[in-house]
Amino acid sequence: MAAVLGRHVPPHARLVLALSGGLDSVVLLHALLALRDAHPFELRALHVHHGLSPHADAWADFCGSLCTAGGVELAVHRVQIARDDPAGVEAAARRERQRVFAAADADFLLTAHHQDDQAETLLLQLLRGAGPKGLAAMAEQVAPRGWRAVLLRPFLNVARAELSRAAEAAGLAWVDDESNVDVRYRRNALRHEVMPLLARHFPGAGRTLARAAALQADAAELLDDLARLDGCEAIAGERLDCAALARLPPPRARNLLRHFFEQSGQPMPPARRLDEALHQLRDAHPDARVRVDFGPVALWRYRGGAYLVPLGPPPAPPVRWQGEARIWVPAAGVAVQMATVVGAGLRRAALEAGNVTLGVRQGGERLRLHADGPHRSLKNLLQEHAIPPWARGRLPLLWCDGRLVWVAGIGFDADHVAAPGEAGVLPCVVESAPEQDSRGPGVLS
Repeated sequence: MAAVLGRHVPPHARLVLALSGGLDSVVLLHALLALRDAHPFELRALHVHHGLSPHADAWADFCGSLCTAGGVELAVHRVQIARDDPAGVEAAARRERQRVFAAADADFLLTAHHQDDQAETLLLQLLRGAGPKGLAAMAEQVAPRGWRAVLLRPFLNVARAELSRAAEAAGLAWVDDESNVDVRYRRNALRHEVMPLLARHFPGAGRTLARAAALQADAAELLDDLARLDGCEAIAGERLDCAALARLPPPRARNLLRHFFEQSGQPMPPARRLDEALHQLRDAHPDARVRVDFGPVALWRYRGGAYLVPLGPPPAPPVRWQGEARIWVPAAGVAVQMATVVGAGLRRAALEAGNVTLGVRQGGERLRLHADGPHRSLKNLLQEHAIPPWARGRLPLLWCDGRLVWVAGIGFDADHVAAPGEAGVLPCVVESAPEQDSRGPGVLS
């Protein structure tokens, strides 16, 4: 324990302990209190009150008493978990805990995961068909994306039996969560039914499995290094070059595509869907429009590049402009600034006299950009202006009395352009919701 803190925790760091009240976290609290003078740090604790057990209030009170006795500040976070949550109670509880942990204001958040937890996690991931990154299970220290603190697991190389002996030797008290013996939950089934059987036939199985997880972590790190090397040539900003992807052997190409998802902050798709996407990116005809959906995002192939694009806003009707300086366009997921100008933009008098609406394309729109030119189909204009396919349905459009007079990134209807010295209104996209930003070249410029 002291060695782990010495490796990772600088003096006077701010630590928050995730305290459930169970044996493991109680032993960790006891160990931290014993080390506080030799290795100075600020220690607080948090307890997640799931509300699933009739004893939940008593567990929170127990944690409060422990912390009061140790002079440690405790924050109790009550979360709401629906028993019919589509993810299942176990996954929903984990999700809410992670949400609380992510918001913890500290340098390090400590959990009491131990060697047996590591072995169980390896088996669970193996049974899910995970690759090296999943089989690496848990790291001693990691900085999860979106967290304020670094996650530290000081007991990861300590067996559960050692923690139990330490608790008994110190005369510690703890609470037992009755759900921990419910073998309807997969981890409990492994813990109480599978692991004892393995240990009977393979002594030291837990330690061996934890060592295997560490070897998988090494393999995963090497794969990450290889993906970064391949990505130096293939990835530029938010674009993955399909030609570079096609030049790689399939295993390296698959590894690079996984890296592309991870770098974009997206959850890793199932292997079958990833292989389908890889096939389409590498083998589709250069002119083919490729789109593979992955939950909240879609993977698009466009002009030789692949882009991960968040899904657009839900369908919404056009909104009417009534002279405001800025108007939110729900269908586009953006705000449009209607700036007052002179000799540019759209004629203010025409807009103020007409019925002005903003929305997105429905199909069949036409726009005349030049006074001596024809009305052109918006479809062709979007292609000519290199607006990527995923952005075409999100571009804000402005109509006056039913006539299309402005398309973001394209231009104005020639008959509605303000003359020199004439009062005008200049529409401009000024704001977009982060989860709905368009990706790739030529977007909302």
